[in-house]
Amino acid sequence: MQELIDRLKSNAGITNEQAVKALETIKDFVKEKFPMLGGAVDNMFGTAQSSSEDEI
Repeated sequence: MQELIDRLKSNAGITNEQAVKALETIKDFVKEKFPMLGGAVDNMFGTAQSSSEDEI
């Protein structure tokens, strides 16, 4: 997930905190619109949250 955070920072010119918040927003949106994917979304984004929270 760090790769995605790095791409967001580079391509959008945003801070680490903004990139993490963007990913959290996307994660919440996908889980809300597609509840059947909730577990997969949590697994996919779960590692990003723990590693990115350490950096903030």
